[in-house]
Amino acid sequence: MKEQGHTENRLVLLKGLSGTFRPGVLTALMGVSGAGKTTLMDVLAGRKTGGYIEGNITVSGFPKKQETFARVSGYCEQNDIHSPHVTVYESLLYSAWLRLSNKVDAETRKMFIEEVMELVELKPLRHVLVGIPGVNGLSTEQRKRLTIAVELVANPSIIFMDEPTSGLDARAAAIVMRTVRNTVDTGRTVVCTIHQPSIDIFEAFDELFLMKRGGQEIYVGPLGHHSKHLIKYFEGIQGVSKIKDGYNPATWMLEVTTSAQELSLGVDFTDIYRNSDLYRRNKALIEDLSKPAPGAKELYFQTPYSQSFLTQCTTCLWKQYWSYWRNPRYTAVRFLFTTVIALMFGSVYWDLGSKTKKMQDLTNAMGSMYTSLVFIGVQNSATVQPVVSIERTVFYRERAAGMYSAMPYAIAQIIIEIPYIFVQASVYGIIVYAMIGFERTVAKFFWYLFFMFFTLLYYTFYGMMAVAVTPNLYIASTVSSAFYAMWNIFSGFVIPRPSMPVWWRWYSWICPVSWTLYGLVISQFGDISEVLGDGDGQTVKEYIRSYYGFRHDFLGVVAAVVLGFDVLLGAIFTMAIKMFNFQRR
Repeated sequence: MKEQGHTENRLVLLKGLSGTFRPGVLTALMGVSGAGKTTLMDVLAGRKTGGYIEGNITVSGFPKKQETFARVSGYCEQNDIHSPHVTVYESLLYSAWLRLSNKVDAETRKMFIEEVMELVELKPLRHVLVGIPGVNGLSTEQRKRLTIAVELVANPSIIFMDEPTSGLDARAAAIVMRTVRNTVDTGRTVVCTIHQPSIDIFEAFDELFLMKRGGQEIYVGPLGHHSKHLIKYFEGIQGVSKIKDGYNPATWMLEVTTSAQELSLGVDFTDIYRNSDLYRRNKALIEDLSKPAPGAKELYFQTPYSQSFLTQCTTCLWKQYWSYWRNPRYTAVRFLFTTVIALMFGSVYWDLGSKTKKMQDLTNAMGSMYTSLVFIGVQNSATVQPVVSIERTVFYRERAAGMYSAMPYAIAQIIIEIPYIFVQASVYGIIVYAMIGFERTVAKFFWYLFFMFFTLLYYTFYGMMAVAVTPNLYIASTVSSAFYAMWNIFSGFVIPRPSMPVWWRWYSWICPVSWTLYGLVISQFGDISEVLGDGDGQTVKEYIRSYYGFRHDFLGVVAAVVLGFDVLLGAIFTMAIKMFNFQRR
C-alpha cells in the first residue's frame, strides 16, 4: 500500500463517525462493499480483535464498559454458529441458563424461552436437532431465526445483527425480517447491517446509517414512509438523478452515492451531509443522549458472568453430554472400531501372553501391547479433533457473548471424554486380555486396564490440545502426525532405550508411549522368575531389565508418570483454550 502512495502507518477504516441508536427503532447500517459496515458493528459491540479504536461510545449517557455491555447486548453473526447435536430448545435453554441473572428461577427461565420461541416462530421446531449447515438439521432460514432467538433469551437491551437476510430467498428473508421487527417492537435497540435489500425489507427499517467507501457517513436519519425522507434528501443534491417510479430506493441510493458519481458531480457526499440540517439535528440528539437521565445510575454487575464458576461448569458439561450422546458417528464408531481391533489383535496374538519360554515369545507379546497403543491411540486422537474444532468455533461466539469463561468450557470438554474412554478401554482390555492369555490375576488385569485407560486418555487429550494450539484442523492434523511418528520411534519397542544413542535417549524419557509400554511390560512380565530357554540362563525379569531397561520396582513411578501426562496435556489444552484466540475480526 505504501508503494501505491499510502503514507500513514495505519489504515483508517472508520473516519469520525457519529450517530445514535435508540430503543424501539430499527436501524439499517448500509453502504457499498468495503465501506466498513461490519467493522463499525464489531467496534460498537466490542468484538474487534485487532487494530486501534479511538473515540467515545456511551450507553444511556455513561461511557461504555465492555464487561458490562456484553451482559446487556446481543450479537447475531452473519455465520450461524451453533453446536450441531443439541435441539433448538436445548440451544435456547443453554443460552438462557448461562446469560440470564442467577436470580431468575428455572420456571421463569423456561417461561421466557417459550415466549421467545413464540416471537421468532420456532415452536414447531423445538425438538429438531440443529445439525451441520448444508448437511442436516435446520435450513439456512431456520438457523438464522435460531441465531436471533439464542441472543433474545439473554434478554438483551441492544441487539446487533450482521446481515440477517444474507443467503436467504425472498420468502425466508421476509420471515426473518418479521422476526426482527417483532424484536424491535418489544422496545429493544436493534441495528442491522444489510446488503442490497428488497423494497419490502428496506421499508421495514425506521432509520438508516449510510456509509461510503472509506468509512464515512453520508446519511444518518429517518427513512420515512416509502423512504420519502431519504429520497427527498438525495434528490435535493444538485445533479443527483431522480428515482423512477417503482424503483427500489435502497438500490437507487447506493447507485447515486458511488465514488464514480461523486467524481462526475464534483461533490463530496460526506461534506454535504456535515453541512446539512440533518447533521446538526443529529449532533444535538447525540449531545442530548450523551448525558445521563436525572437520577440514572451507571449499570454495574458484581461479577463478569451471570452464573458462578460451578454453574458454568455444570451447564457446559450438560451441553457436552447431549452433544456426545447424540453423535454416534463419533462415539459409536469409536466403540465399533475398538471392538473390531480387539478381536483382530486377540486372534492374531492368540495365547501369546502365557508363553514366556523364549525371547521371541516375549517380543511378540510386547508387540501386541505396542500395536494396540498405536492403532487405537492414534485413532482416538485423530477422531476427536474434528469434534473439538467444531465446538471451538461455537466457543468463540459464546465466550464473546459473555456466557462463560474459558476454564468451565475446557473442563467440561475434558470430563465428558473420561466415561467414553473408560468404556472403550474396558471393552478392549477384557477382550484382548482373555484372548492373548495374559496371567489371570486380578492385580495384573487391573494394571493392564489402568495403563490402557490412561493411555487412550492422553492420546485423546493430545488430539484436543493439538487443535487448541493451532489455527485450524488441517494444521492440527499435520502437527499431530509428526508427533505420532516420533512417539513410535522412541516408544522403546522399535529401538530399546538402552540401545538408543545417548544424545537421543532424553526424548524416550519424555515420550508418553515409552512410559505406557514400560508399565504394561513390567506389570505383566516384570516379576516372572522363570529362566528363558534361549537367554543364557537369564530369567524373564532379568532379560527385560538388561535388554529394555525396564525395572519391576519402578511400577508405581511409571503409573504416576502416565497419569501425569494426562494431567499435563489436559492442562495445556485448558490453557491454550483460555489464552489463544485464532478468530480475527
